[in-house]
Amino acid sequence: MSAQGNISVIHEVGEAEPPHNAREAFIPHNTRVAHSYDPARLLLIGPAWVGDMVMAQVLLQVLRRRWPHLQVDVLAPPASIPVAERMPEVRRAISLGIGHGQLGLRLRHQTAEALQAQDYDWSICLPNSFKSALIPYWAQVPTRTGFSGEARRLLLNDRRRLDKKKLPRTVDRFVALGLPLRFPQPTQLPAPRLQVDHHARAIALQRLGIDLPQRPLVALAPGAEYGPAKRWPVHHWIALARSLVERGDAVWLFGSPKDAETTQAIAAAVPEVLDLGGRTSLLEAIDLLSLAPTTVSNDSGLMHVAGAVGSRIVALYGPTPLKMTPPLSPGAQPLRLDLPCSPCGKRECPLKHHHCMEHLRPEHVIPRIPQMPGQRTDLKKPRQAGRGEEEQC
Repeated sequence: MSAQGNISVIHEVGEAEPPHNAREAFIPHNTRVAHSYDPARLLLIGPAWVGDMVMAQVLLQVLRRRWPHLQVDVLAPPASIPVAERMPEVRRAISLGIGHGQLGLRLRHQTAEALQAQDYDWSICLPNSFKSALIPYWAQVPTRTGFSGEARRLLLNDRRRLDKKKLPRTVDRFVALGLPLRFPQPTQLPAPRLQVDHHARAIALQRLGIDLPQRPLVALAPGAEYGPAKRWPVHHWIALARSLVERGDAVWLFGSPKDAETTQAIAAAVPEVLDLGGRTSLLEAIDLLSLAPTTVSNDSGLMHVAGAVGSRIVALYGPTPLKMTPPLSPGAQPLRLDLPCSPCGKRECPLKHHHCMEHLRPEHVIPRIPQMPGQRTDLKKPRQAGRGEEEQC
């Protein structure tokens, strides 16, 4: 199989949604939702991953169109809850400070007791774990929706069966939990959107000592929380950053504190870039990414964040299935190589060669980043793969 990347472009997102039939609005009985077909307050149990939280915003758009007066509170871990703070449909974003992998029964029970006073009539549990369904159950939310599994039969009373073939994308699965039973899945979904706080952005720029760029800005997000297999090699990031600087772009590097070592290596090799790795909060990153017309990113949370604030995405895919978590923003361009070993879905390359990312070269990426008039155009073009580049995986 050739090492030349196959470029895929996600379909343009639209506004279509299935018609609303009030008589089929909800199946569970003996709840306020069932009697009025108009749920008043929703407790959404959000995912821990930043990218998944961004995709959950699509569900909220669908719910708000169906029930315009629905009040939505989101409960999620500290790592992802800042994303909910920038969702226009969310009334309250509630952080649940329990470490990854911890059960935290006492804190969950205390949180549930405190939430009972909110009188929620509906809860949607997006994670599929047992522990994620405990708080709605203990809070005595009348209708508790989620996918079956992990011994959640007692905790959820509106259990849905997950058909992974019918719902291959994570965003489709989230939306399905918000649709009444027997409703068809929407054929098109709106793109995720997050609000930008312009005042907070100005404060962040001042705190960081940054002036607004006078040249076209390209954001680079070289991190990926899931594992090293998802990360484009550092030497490719360096080559890309150098080429962008040479053609006249301003380049900002984004990432969490865990990504700081990577961003520092890029900045050391290309001193003209601005290294923001580990220097911003997630909320600040949301605001600052809105300044970049284009973002190049691994398959990561920041990829979804950037698209949700209007940046055009060039997404680099290797081991992860593109059909499961594609970029959802208009004009996004996911790039991946068509190799027999990809996607493997592993955190680390099981074959130890990482060909799916190593052979996705900067020359494949640069032409996908729009140029402004007057910028250099004499940069390397993607070279055609020769016989010596045939992959044996």
